[in-house]
Amino acid sequence: MNSNLHILPKPARETDAKIGTPAGADQLSPNVARYQQVKDFVSRKIQDGTWKAGDRLPSEHELVVQFGLSRMTVNRALRELVEQGRIKRIAGVGSFVADDKPQANLLQIARLSDDIRRRGHDYQCRVITVERISASLDIASSLGLHTGESVFHSVCVHLEDGVPMQLEDRYVNPRMAPAFGQQDFTLEQPSDFLVRTVLFDQMEHVVDAVLPTREQAALLQMDAGQPCLLLTRRTWMREDPITLVRCLHPGMRYRLGSRFRTDGNAVTG
Repeated sequence: MNSNLHILPKPARETDAKIGTPAGADQLSPNVARYQQVKDFVSRKIQDGTWKAGDRLPSEHELVVQFGLSRMTVNRALRELVEQGRIKRIAGVGSFVADDKPQANLLQIARLSDDIRRRGHDYQCRVITVERISASLDIASSLGLHTGESVFHSVCVHLEDGVPMQLEDRYVNPRMAPAFGQQDFTLEQPSDFLVRTVLFDQMEHVVDAVLPTREQAALLQMDAGQPCLLLTRRTWMREDPITLVRCLHPGMRYRLGSRFRTDGNAVTG
């Protein structure tokens, strides 16, 4: 036998390879799917503050080399992080930590424009339609009217730095707000007008996770397969219904929540 002959190990396949981590990183579990390990690594860096909003992530190629995985596997990890709103990718530029999702208060009617401007961003309201229509069975039932009675209907898209954050679909009882149809809602939000001109003493909020229709997805500039948060709000005055509004938010860009004291009052400020 030739004593100079050596048996060389086979090149490690991706499924056998150990994932390399930079100095100081936690050891990743070999029992977790490879793409998930990349997601977990990036998520931890964001969560512990190592990478902050706006910071650039290592390139896809750098992650491929660092973790010893295929480009397809790393791409899947980054794609899912984008879908979850943790990072954003700019073609030809790179991947960046996404800004924190804005959070709306569930216990009060918040001024969306104020919330956006408070973050130092630009606010726009794009009015799609303001019309008077015949109430369908479900709308009439929600507003205490007969089917076919006249109701005001408005549709607006609210944008933050040019990005749609909310699709507002509103129905208003004309008995409670007869001047609603004559307003210029490019100057004042429908909710602002109603709060300013119509007293209410009851409010109901219901939140659902839904998929948008194709038309809704187009208005929100999102994929119709991505989930949304649907906030349905109704208001009353002395048991008389005032308005029904459905606010649709892309789940990847927005969240809903509240902080309140034990006496039931919302914490403001």
